[in-house]
Parts: sequence; structure tokens; C-alpha cells
Amino acid sequence: MTQKVEPQSRLTLISDFNADTLARTLAATASALDVRVAPFGRPHEALADCGRETPDTPTTLLVWTQPQGAVAGFRDALTFTPYDQQQVLDEVDAFAGLVMAAARTCRAVLVANWTMPPSARGLGPLDHKAHIGLRHLLMRMNLRLADALGDLPNVFILETDRWLSAAGGDAAWSPKLWAAAKVPFAPRVFQSAAQDVTATLDALAGRTRKLLILDLDDTMWGGVVGETGWEGIALGGHSLKGEAFLNFQHRIKALTNRGIVLAIASKNDEAVALEAISNHPDMALRPDDFAGWRINWQDKATNIADLLEDLKLGADAAVFIDDNPAERARVAEALPGILVPDWPADPTLAASTLDALACFDTISITDEDRSRAALYAAERKRNAAAPAPGTSPDEWLAQLGVNVTVTPLNPGNLTRAAQLFNKTNQMNMATRRMTADELAAWAEQPGNTILTFRVADKFGDYGLTGLLGLSIGDDTTTITDFLLSCRVMGRGVEQSMLHAAVNWAQHHGQDTLEAQFMPTERNRPCQEFWTTSGFDRTGDNLFVWPLTKPYPAPGTISLVSEVAA
Repeated sequence: MTQKVEPQSRLTLISDFNADTLARTLAATASALDVRVAPFGRPHEALADCGRETPDTPTTLLVWTQPQGAVAGFRDALTFTPYDQQQVLDEVDAFAGLVMAAARTCRAVLVANWTMPPSARGLGPLDHKAHIGLRHLLMRMNLRLADALGDLPNVFILETDRWLSAAGGDAAWSPKLWAAAKVPFAPRVFQSAAQDVTATLDALAGRTRKLLILDLDDTMWGGVVGETGWEGIALGGHSLKGEAFLNFQHRIKALTNRGIVLAIASKNDEAVALEAISNHPDMALRPDDFAGWRINWQDKATNIADLLEDLKLGADAAVFIDDNPAERARVAEALPGILVPDWPADPTLAASTLDALACFDTISITDEDRSRAALYAAERKRNAAAPAPGTSPDEWLAQLGVNVTVTPLNPGNLTRAAQLFNKTNQMNMATRRMTADELAAWAEQPGNTILTFRVADKFGDYGLTGLLGLSIGDDTTTITDFLLSCRVMGRGVEQSMLHAAVNWAQHHGQDTLEAQFMPTERNRPCQEFWTTSGFDRTGDNLFVWPLTKPYPAPGTISLVSEVAA
């Protein structure tokens, strides 16, 4: 599947080998990506050049070297000459220093870790001995590199061994291509590498898939629960088929720990299916693990569209897994943007197929991510606790007891704020993208501030869900960024954010507050909010509020500000 990359994305390849094949593969995988190749064989010089910011500085770097091309000491060790481990590691530190310098001028740097061909036996049984073996040294080098770069939020190390394994181990290396064109790997390696690189670029651009929608019969368990009852389905029980489905469920459950939301779309009797999920002793997933479900006999594509609307997510945020190829084809055709992977008929391959999906990659994991399944389960309970007939929207919101806490950007919430900044699409006024370091640096500039908004109600904590960027001018404060998680849209949080913005600008003696809305394909909900916000609309999507008057806070919300006066 070809994945889209922002047109302005520019990727430069730095390597000690001929990377033209990789460049062509990346360009074919991500058609909107501008791929450039630095002269190969001089990775240290190319990195040093990137460390000196110029108009041609790339948006993103991919640094892929062989260990002997990056570290002279390892090249000597390949001849089985006795080596000084500390001297080799010092060279690794020097290489890492060049990467760090380049990272200061680039949006992101991707570094492929170092590997050796499986056929390179080294010293055989001595190869993992300290100060003797090559593989021991290589592991030390990779660990040293990872430790040196680990604290940089815009540097990511990619796993080269996975690309080589996908291409068949020894078959991944091509002595013939190396001799002919200084290309060490077979084309299949570059295809795997391009998939990982594109997935990382998608994560950087906030295009990570957030929702996994699952069929039930012969997908989450074996058999048809409506025919056998939950006692008769294949799940666990020390049978080959049952253990395979149980292993698959455990891998699904693991995804929730990194922030992936689960839902069900199944043609089944709802009561019977939920009874199985609730009561089967080997079930790894329970009803509270799912943000929602549509279990009925209606068209699955229609059901999934309803689920997406309930969860306030677009089709491009979702993955649908079903054992039935006809259902997969129907959903893929009816819902453009949804990812519907081919699915193996053999259940023993389900867990590894799920693990291999490159659509869930992310550049950070926060506490909000780890609790997202619980947050969506709480939202399902909110929706189930429907207001009594005749209850107005304001009365219902008052019953929810929504609390909003305003806090300045700080080291404790920076990672989550940057994640929200880069993932939010629907309720995002400007859709700027910045790394955590870039966001912090922007907020530290004179006249700039970032306010964060945490939301909770009687059902639970939504977490940090809103972000507001403000910049002071001569007499006008500009809202540079206004973004909010779709999970709290329509709860009055949007108006609370504008109330906080007006108060902040008034406190700083400004005359006017303005916001320039930048339309995209996905942020129409934000535009609809601004047109009803009460701000005067002047010019092309420019919204203005005179600071001679207050902006009312919603009466249904308890608003607490931790922003210093």
C-alpha cells in the first residue's frame, strides 16, 4: 500500500554505500516525498555539513552506515587484529556527536543500527567474548549509540536486522551488487526499510492509526458463537487453534497498552457475543477493553461508519481486521482511507501478522496513551448514561460535571503536548507540526506562551486534551494554535479555551485577540466551531475579538487556572 507523505517533506539519505536503490524505493512507497542522496562513502562529512544549517538543510535525515564504514576501529577488528574496545567506543561517541549536531538543524534524524551478515561467523564460539569477539563489540557499539542518542526527542534508531530477516537472512546481502555498484543489499531489504521509514514519517506527521476494529467469529476466536454458544468456541484450551486465537488476543491487548483503541464490528447476536466476551474463562479481552461495538446483522461498512462517528475518528485513523475476504473488500471500498489488511486463513499466523503492521508506530508514548482504552470505555459509559427525556444539552453537560484545568507548558506535560500538537487533525486551527524541542523553544521566545488544558468529569479523567498557542504583538495577541482532542469536542471545552485566551491577552494589556484559521482536508470541525464562536469574522478565515469585553466561560464547566497572573 502506498502511503502519503506531506509534499513539503524532504528526506536526505546519508550512507557509506550507494543508496540510489533505496531512494527510488522510498520515492515509490511515498510518492509525495522529496528524496535526496548525499554522496556515498563520506558519511562523516555529510553529517558535518548537515550540522551547519543552510537553506538546503533537509527536513529529515536517514543515516544508514555499515559498522566498518562509520567506525574505523571496527574495520580493523574485522581483520581479527586485537582491538581496544574503549577506543572503538570513543569513535562511536564521535559519530553520535555528528548525529546530534545534525539533529539540531533537522526536524528528525533516523539512524539505522549496525549489523553484520549472518554468514560472518567471526570467531565462532568466541565471538561473544568481551574484548575478543566481533559480535560482542558490535552489540556494545549499538548500545553505546542508542544511549548517546536516546535523550534526543527527534532522533530515532531503526532496526536493520528486521529488514534483513524479511529478505531472508543471508539472501539479504548481495556480494554481486556490492562488487558491481557498491550496493550491499538485495532489493527486498530496501523495500522493508522503506516501509519502516515511511511509517516513522507518518508518525512524525501525526498519521498513526489509533483504532483497531475487529470481527469476532473466526477472527477473535474459532467457530461461530451463535451456533455453539461461548462454551463451544475455540479459544485457549490447549488446542492448536484455540491457543492461536488466544495468542492473537494477547497481542491485541498489548496494543491497548501503547494507546490503540479497540472496537468490534460483527454480524452476530449482540447478547450472545457479549456473553462470550464476558464469561469465557480464557478470554483475554473483556467488554471494558472496547471503546464501542456494532454487533448486529447489518452491513459492516455502515456499522463501522457509525462507530467512527461515535468515536469522533476518521476512517484514516482506523484498521479493520476480518477473516472474511468479502467483508474486507466491502469495507475497503465503502470507507476510503481505512486500512484493511489481507488476513491469513491460518490462525497461527494472526499474531505475527498483527505485529508486522507498520501503521501503529508512534514517536512517543505518554500516560494518556496507556490509559486511552480506559478513557474510551468511560466515554462509552457516558454515552450509555443518556440524559432523561426533555433534558437540555446544557443540563446534560452540568450533570457530567466537566472540570477544565489550565496549565502552562512545562517539562512535565511537554511530551504529551507535543504528541497532541502532532496528532490532532479535526479540531486543529493551524495544523502546525513541531517536535517537543521546537515547541518548548517557541514557547520560550519573548511574547509567546503555550497553555494546556486538562479535562475530567464524573466518569473519569480525559487527560491533557487541549492546547492553545498565544503570541503578543504591538496591541494584538494572535492565537497561533488552537487544538483539542476529538474526545472532548462539544463539551464546552472549546469556549473555555477562548475564555482563557481572552483573559490572558487582557492581562497583558492587549486591544485585540485574533486567530487565522488555516483550512485542510480534515479540520472542518474546527472551522465550524470558529464560525459559531462569537468572534467577528473578517477577511479570509480571520477571527477577531475586541478585548474591551470579556469572553464568557460556559456555565456548565468548572474552570481552574494554574497560570500565573
